[in-house]
Amino acid sequence: MIPTISLTDFIALYPEGVTLIDVREPDEYAEAHVPGAILKPLSELHRHLPEIPRDDTVYVICRSGRRSQAGAEEMIAVGVNAISVDDGTLGWVRAGQEVVTGNSPTGD
Repeated sequence: MIPTISLTDFIALYPEGVTLIDVREPDEYAEAHVPGAILKPLSELHRHLPEIPRDDTVYVICRSGRRSQAGAEEMIAVGVNAISVDDGTLGWVRAGQEVVTGNSPTGD
């Protein structure tokens, strides 16, 4: 079973500063993402696994929560403490949380 966190709990935890990996594709990420989210597309995640920290919990987000579970599973297999964020970026937006656009974690 892949560990998950409810969107409500993640929103409460987020201001403390977390490592957040967005596993959507680049065009989805550029359209809108959680500020600070680092893009590592699921389709290329295997190449980026060595870059992902293993000394702290990593949260994984996608559009609605399915790809983030697959990404978290892949990360867990190599020793990353990964947790999938329920409801994904769509839930984040529906909850009225800030998003940024562009190709960098902080937006354009």
